[in-house]
Parts: sequence; C-alpha cells; structure tokens
Amino acid sequence: MAGTAFITHPDCWLHDMGAGHPESPDRLSAIRDRMIASGLDQYVSSFEAPQATIEQLQLAHSPDYIRELFESAPERGIVHLDPDTAMCPHTLKAALRAAGAGIMATDMVMHGQVNTAFCAVRPPGHHAESARAMGFCFFNNVAVAARHALEVHGLERVAIVDFDVHHGNGTEDIFSGDERVLMVSFFQHPFYPYSGTRNPGGNMRNTPLPAATRGDAVRELVERSWLPALEEHRPQMLFISAGFDAHYEDDMASMGLFDADYAWITDRLRGFADMHCEGRIVSMLEGGYALSALGRSAVLHVKALAGF
Repeated sequence: MAGTAFITHPDCWLHDMGAGHPESPDRLSAIRDRMIASGLDQYVSSFEAPQATIEQLQLAHSPDYIRELFESAPERGIVHLDPDTAMCPHTLKAALRAAGAGIMATDMVMHGQVNTAFCAVRPPGHHAESARAMGFCFFNNVAVAARHALEVHGLERVAIVDFDVHHGNGTEDIFSGDERVLMVSFFQHPFYPYSGTRNPGGNMRNTPLPAATRGDAVRELVERSWLPALEEHRPQMLFISAGFDAHYEDDMASMGLFDADYAWITDRLRGFADMHCEGRIVSMLEGGYALSALGRSAVLHVKALAGF
C-alpha cells in the first residue's frame, strides 16, 4: 500500500492554554474542515495517534525533564511553565499523542504502509529542548520521530526541514553536532526565540531572513541552499517541521509567503525524497495561527505530499 497517512487524535483538541491563546484547538479544526471541504480526506488514510512511551520520549529528552513534566501536569486549572507555555489537565495526554503520532508515522513509512505522512497534532514541538519546555512546546515531536528512525529502524542519515517562521531552537539543541542529522531551516530574524545565528553546529543550515521576505526569496533559498545541502548529506528519510506562520495573513510574524509557496516547497521536497529517500517523508505540524491561511496551506501541503 502506498499513499499518504493523515494522523491526529481527539486528545489533541483538548489541550487548552487559556482563552485567547493563539495555539488553540481551533487550529486543528481549521485543517480538518478544509480537508473535508476540499475532498482531500477521501484520498488520504486517516489514523489515530498512540501515546508515546517514556522510552520513546527519552530518544530526545532527558529522564529528569520528562519526570518533571509529568509531575507538573495539573489535575485542574492551568499551570504556566513560562509566560507562553501552559499545561491544563489534558495537556500531557495531548503531548504524548503528538509525539506518538511522529513515531506511528515513522513506523508506517519505514514499513512501506505509506510513502508519506502528515501529523496534524498539537501541542507543536520544535521549540522544546532536551530539558526545557518553551514556545508552546513540551516534547519535540519531530526530534523524537527522527531519533526513532535512526535508533529503532537503523537508518544512518536523516534530514529535518523546518519552514516555521520561528527558529527551531529545540531541534537544534537536540541534534547539534549529530552528523547523522542535517537540519535546514529559514526563520524570521531578529524574532522569537532570538536563536539560530550564533555558532550553529556544522550539521545546521540556518538561514535567518528579514521581516517582509516574500516567497520568491524563499524559493531561491530552497534551490540554492537547501537542495544542494540535502544532496550532499544523502538522507534516507526526510522529516518536516511544517509551520505555516510565515504566511502573509499570519499576524504572529511579518513574513510574506502565500498558499502556493507552501505547495511549491513541499513539491520540491517530495521530488527530492522520491529521487533520494525512497519517497519517505514524515511531516509534523508546528505553527500557523491565521486559521483560514493555516487550513488552506496545510491542505496544499498534504496534497503535495500525496503527489496531487
């Protein structure tokens, strides 16, 4: 069976950081509704994510941090871990499902059940460091999945592509210096979390971009920098931190991408994977807070992953 998996779980809707918080359950609803409206839900295989195990989380996170996060989970109300990142009674289960989705997607792709997978999950993950929650993130979903591919499935090289508007500091923290992993990314700079520009590891291809950067510049970056770096690294599988907050409609940032730019980027990555990685791609939802733009862009992303 080939095709594309769409992985989510109802628990991911229950995580709530308070009224007015931009990282809201409505984000998943926007994607789901657009999937249905476009008819794309009829052409992808939908699955419910399992919970990641402690052992799987330890692929990317320290045991002490995992224990502290479990102990911080409230029975009622909301507990803030930092000004932007909070836990409600449902957060831990949602975070375990989000990390578990990446594990499930990796297993399905590696076993040949599907070629590609998109994990529509929250909370997101790419700001979560080995021992620190931040930026709406608790477990680094893409890092757990990539390490699972390396340690459990025995791959020798993987690559992570991060096109969220914010630098994936957590992913860099976890993988910096691990030559099995190439990370390529762009991000608005200067901007939260104000990282990614000082002494990155040799396996990091970080490209800070100024506010108001538009899609043509990003497309040039992909052709000039990302694809040559990926070809040199020769990954056996691609992982994507798919943030859609560089969209011009998203007021959480100030970049100028359009729906079609996300489709184009994904299509180029799909073409690379088909040629060099046996078509293997696992994509994890990160940011994206303008609901209409998020729904439209995510659906185009999934269409491109599916080769439509």
